[in-house]
Amino acid sequence: MIGLGTIVNVAAIVVGGVLGLLFKGGLKERFREIMTQACGLAVLFIGGAGALEMILTVGEDGKISAGSTMLIVISLVIGGLVGELINIEKGLDGIGEKLKRLVKAKDDNKFVDGFVTASLVFCVGAMAICGPIDEALTGDSSTLYIKAILDGIIVMVLASVYGVGAIFSAVTVGVYQGLFTVFGALISGFMSDALITNLSGVGSVLIFAVGVNLLWPKKIKVGNLLPALLVPVIWEAIQYIPLPWN
Repeated sequence: MIGLGTIVNVAAIVVGGVLGLLFKGGLKERFREIMTQACGLAVLFIGGAGALEMILTVGEDGKISAGSTMLIVISLVIGGLVGELINIEKGLDGIGEKLKRLVKAKDDNKFVDGFVTASLVFCVGAMAICGPIDEALTGDSSTLYIKAILDGIIVMVLASVYGVGAIFSAVTVGVYQGLFTVFGALISGFMSDALITNLSGVGSVLIFAVGVNLLWPKKIKVGNLLPALLVPVIWEAIQYIPLPWN
């Protein structure tokens, strides 16, 4: 069933978040801090591994070579400029504030941080892109099931630290991955392996940045870097335009 993987993913976030809230009162600050750091390290590792998988290739002679680095740099620079121009980060914060008022959590100072952080952790990465597309193209939901388990564990930690805001990231995940499922169904047959690899690689760099923000005071505006994911798509489209150098 197309879409089942995302439904399971959303349910896992809600259940994990509720469990995190139950533990919140019983966990001392030092335990919540070390769990957040552990979560940040895991996100760094996942993001770094995904980026390296795109950049590094092993030749038949066993030698490792680097490639696609320029595409990553160009994607991040152009994406960052576009994101800063329209200020996506501010928009995400605004959504968080509206949800905060909606659930009457005005006194919860961590609501917005929890919503934005969790949304970025769960949405900016290879699994969130490839999982729905793969499900739409092949009917295989295994990637999203694995993601659901990981997200359920991560949101448990985030909810214990940030509170109910982290649980509302389930809405973002449902919409975001649902759009990629529809996208995958519409472009089936036109999606190349190279495009999926490039999207996953750029997304992995962004999720690495999310890990940095989890470990240290917020330094990287990951929300404003999200348009970087559009650059590989545009680059892929250019390859099919009958230009003199193509």
